[in-house]
Amino acid sequence: MKPKSIKSRTDSLEVLAKRKGPHPQVAGKLRDAAQELFYTQGIRSVGVDEIVQKAGVTKPSLYRLFESKDGLTETYLADYQQCFWDRIDDVCRAYPDDSRVQLLAYFDGLSERASQPTYRGCGVSNALVEFPDRAHSVRQKAETLKTEVRAWMQQKATDIGAINPTLLADGLVLLMEGTYACGQFFSPPGPAANVGQVARCLIDALCPAQGNNR
Repeated sequence: MKPKSIKSRTDSLEVLAKRKGPHPQVAGKLRDAAQELFYTQGIRSVGVDEIVQKAGVTKPSLYRLFESKDGLTETYLADYQQCFWDRIDDVCRAYPDDSRVQLLAYFDGLSERASQPTYRGCGVSNALVEFPDRAHSVRQKAETLKTEVRAWMQQKATDIGAINPTLLADGLVLLMEGTYACGQFFSPPGPAANVGQVARCLIDALCPAQGNNR
């Protein structure tokens, strides 16, 4: 259902603990601090001093566990993306035999989240804007995560019998990324409030057999 390369937060912490020592709770504090600060303020605007102060740990702890701020940033992106896959898991469990409904449930949820006043878009998409250099490790990590999402969309588009699965998948990716942006550009209710209905129109247009049966 989701790429096997994606690890759960708990699994990742256990691996980190085995590699770096007996204090995974320190890594957890740093990851939590990064999650809050990077998402709300941006990655480049937050310094190491602010991260360790927020986490309540020492600066050497960060470098010992993650080697650099970039290392922590890559972990933040993986953690953030895991939240996406957790939401996907939720809708797939709720509607195990209907890929169309799974997709629509995801976009309905996205519409609700993107209509909140505190919404800051997608942390991975924001990172791609902050790191334009394609040779940078953070940029490469973010691109890999986005590629996995596109592959998942393509699989779902195939599952529901789209006449052109790639076109439908890319349309849904564009809709998703546009929602990430519009959720930040407009005060609620903005265009993001209609993303669920737009997704329905797009899916029905490219899956005529399903659309005629609904």
